[in-house]
Amino acid sequence: MEHFGLFAFMSFLLILLPGPDTGLATQNTMIYGRKGGVQTVLGSAVGTLAHTFAAVLGLSALIVKSALLFSVFKYAGALYLIYLGITSLIALRRNKGNPAADPDNRHRNRSPLLQGMLTNMLNPKVAVFFLTFLPQFLAAGAEPLVPFLLMGLTYTVMTVVWMFFYVCLLDRIGAWLKRPSVRGAMQGVTGFVLLGFGVKLALERRP
Repeated sequence: MEHFGLFAFMSFLLILLPGPDTGLATQNTMIYGRKGGVQTVLGSAVGTLAHTFAAVLGLSALIVKSALLFSVFKYAGALYLIYLGITSLIALRRNKGNPAADPDNRHRNRSPLLQGMLTNMLNPKVAVFFLTFLPQFLAAGAEPLVPFLLMGLTYTVMTVVWMFFYVCLLDRIGAWLKRPSVRGAMQGVTGFVLLGFGVKLALERRP
């Protein structure tokens, strides 16, 4: 592969841009604490690795080229994000109606790891990203197997490191975030953000 340093730098800039994974990690860190945030990040990493192997095996190209498969993944991912956003807003409204209730009990049986994994894996835009971004750093005539794996693993590790730092930062200011007024505002914002990402994904056109 060519220009690995440039790839790492561009990847870092892209990782800094907030997306559905960031919104979900924010919400789960507030609900479950650092453990839940880290599990969400690890779930997203599993999804990224799945997209990496899909790109290597050519499955991502199949999803992008097939209108049916692209639509299936797109609407499944959009509905899941909308579901997460709506349930977050419903929980917020119920908590306002019953301030004495423990908001953590409402989410006790939910898996942050699974949420992070599904949010990432069901997003066809990630498949499009791998098919359009990674080949730019592939040497002409080179076999894509090893370079794609190296770049995918590098991107995944960089994402985990950055998101782990982000989750730890949120956890450090957890006492402030867990104030009822602040927590309610943050949960409302993240709920609307996830809802917005879901609607945006549903309206996304196949490239």
